[in-house]
Amino acid sequence: MQILSVLIEYNVSTLNRPFSYTYEGDVVVKKGTRVLVPFNNRKIIGYVIDASYVDKTKEELRNESAFELKDIIKVVDDEPIFNDELESLAKKVADYYLSPLISVYQTMLPPSLKPKKSALSKPKIQYDDYLVPLTDNEDDLTPKQLELFRLIKDNSPVLKSSLKTTVLPKLIEKKKVEIVKKEKVRLVQEKVEKTEKKNLSDEQKRALYSILDEDYKTYLLQGVTGSGKTEVYLQAAEDFIERGKSVLVLVPEISLTVQMVRRFKSRFDNIAILHSELTPAEKYDEYRRISRGEVNVVVGARSAIFAPIKNLGLIIIDEEHVETYKQESQPYYNAFKVAEFRQEYHNCKIVLGSATPSLETETRALKGLYKHLYLTKRINAGPLPETRIVNMSNYKNIDEKSTILSLDLREQIQDRLNKKEQVMLLINRRGFAPFIQCSKCHMTFRCPTCSIALSYHQRDNMLKCHHCGYVANMPKKCPKCENTKFYKIGFGSEKVEANVKELFPSAKVLRLDSDTTQIRNKTSEILTAFEKHEADILIGTQMIAKGHDFKDVTLVGVVLADLGLNIPSYRSAERTFNLITQAVGRAGRDLKPGLAIIQTYEPNNYVIYDASKQDYQRFFNQEMPYRKAGQYPPYRYLTLIKISSSDEDVVIDGADYLKNYLVAKFASLDVDVLGPSEPFLTQINGKFYRKIMIKYKKYSTVKPILEDLIQISNKRKNLSIQIDVDPYEDY
Repeated sequence: MQILSVLIEYNVSTLNRPFSYTYEGDVVVKKGTRVLVPFNNRKIIGYVIDASYVDKTKEELRNESAFELKDIIKVVDDEPIFNDELESLAKKVADYYLSPLISVYQTMLPPSLKPKKSALSKPKIQYDDYLVPLTDNEDDLTPKQLELFRLIKDNSPVLKSSLKTTVLPKLIEKKKVEIVKKEKVRLVQEKVEKTEKKNLSDEQKRALYSILDEDYKTYLLQGVTGSGKTEVYLQAAEDFIERGKSVLVLVPEISLTVQMVRRFKSRFDNIAILHSELTPAEKYDEYRRISRGEVNVVVGARSAIFAPIKNLGLIIIDEEHVETYKQESQPYYNAFKVAEFRQEYHNCKIVLGSATPSLETETRALKGLYKHLYLTKRINAGPLPETRIVNMSNYKNIDEKSTILSLDLREQIQDRLNKKEQVMLLINRRGFAPFIQCSKCHMTFRCPTCSIALSYHQRDNMLKCHHCGYVANMPKKCPKCENTKFYKIGFGSEKVEANVKELFPSAKVLRLDSDTTQIRNKTSEILTAFEKHEADILIGTQMIAKGHDFKDVTLVGVVLADLGLNIPSYRSAERTFNLITQAVGRAGRDLKPGLAIIQTYEPNNYVIYDASKQDYQRFFNQEMPYRKAGQYPPYRYLTLIKISSSDEDVVIDGADYLKNYLVAKFASLDVDVLGPSEPFLTQINGKFYRKIMIKYKKYSTVKPILEDLIQISNKRKNLSIQIDVDPYEDY
């Protein structure tokens, strides 16, 4: 009999421990496999973390323990689903981020392999039947059979379903051909024309040689937009592959995955792709291709950091400053931190690339913890775009035709349309209007399960919550006073699109935001269409601001540039600077000069000014004193404790209790405890929230106390906490 220690699939801290089960079947259950188990009158999936044999009967085991061990229902896997490195990696991530281990396993794996019951219904391996010849002997064949036999011989292997014939059974019967099964690859990758590697500038050469030849583990490749960082990635990857190593490339957005895959496919043959737009079947196939060692390059978004890639030599994290590398739900991991864990195992190098590095990364590079590499010039010595700041508070810059697009921006758009050039317009807010208000009683429509206003979407005439996904039809009358007139206040990408189409009716316009890309592969379709100049103007949220390289784009308009400055976060200035700088950098990337027009209600704000000048160093020097005054990263580390309950009184009382506990524990330590306070969203999906923030110099100082805090909160009824180590946001 085997005794199995099993982690069950429920991702809650109260169940973050192994449960024991028995197994008496013929199959040997191995550590690292999944099993179907009974738990609390349900059948769920468990993950085996230990398996041992005992020479005892069930009755003897029952007499030795206070409870009866239950049998597992079914063995799901014959072999472990992780290799030794990934098994160790999961434990490191769970330990560092104080998350249930099962939550890390579920994050690391494609849907078909997750330790969840839902995985049992996900796609499995599919096979195609192929025909191959068994002999060269053509004796004993009729003319029809001979014709088919020669066809198969000349084109072997031949997909069986591609042949429309009735004589095949006779060929099989005469042992002339046989059917072999070959695993079906369900991801059809785009064919990309091969390109030769480009000649490097002196700066690019210095950066490349440093990455290849120097002994640093981590490199910051800081280059202005359009300076050729990707070519450095490609040539570094080529060198590592020639050494027999594998390369992992991370990009922050799905929209950038398409472009990066094309770049790498133009140089390399064996590439796998991992991102959220793949179907479960495609993810399963790609994951297994990587695991079998059939590829030497993996390109993907955040979760690709867990790819089962072997012999890893280089990890590239492009646009390293972008917040999407940090997961906003348990296990709250940061892809860069996980990359460092993998670096320890493989002794590989990490290259961080950005025109606007995060302040933490820049500080570490300046201190010499990372090798700092610079690309200060655009490829072909092209100039950075000219920039103009337009003050939207000055009524002279607008007229009755539009309060969204300034006169200057409209004039420049028309000029580009006349020249058959392209335009990109950034507005980092989706929807038509951010909120709807009754014109009589001034009631604002709010999400019934969250604490935020509902946004109006004109295309489907609906109100939507941009946080929890709640949707409702646009009401015909106010539920409070029955008034039938409403104010649509503010604007988003949908309204900008409508205004542009009204002002420039002959222009072909595309919009790229999370509304237009809900359909699978739509992101790629929109970007490809724009790249082929099938549209004149591309309007979008931050999805269009990073990394794209369109040679015909000569004008970028940043609409409502100061939008992000009003978010109550210590990162709001940095995020706004990065977004504007990246957006401006999309203009004039080929031989034609570029222009960027930045529309703002705060033209004198240092963030707007520095971004308009593409002056990262000036922004860094101005922003760091604010970080120091508030003791925010990089001066101190943060951990955010999120406290929630379906009962508002319980969450208030629980937050106060946990705050007092932390204050007492940290009394003699250099740790600040802030809160409890109301987060930016006080209610989400029917739960009430409070937050506590702690600031500290060493994580090892606070980690044991946070571990105790989890156990204490588990004992309080109807109270949950989640701990976000190194949060990207503090609200």
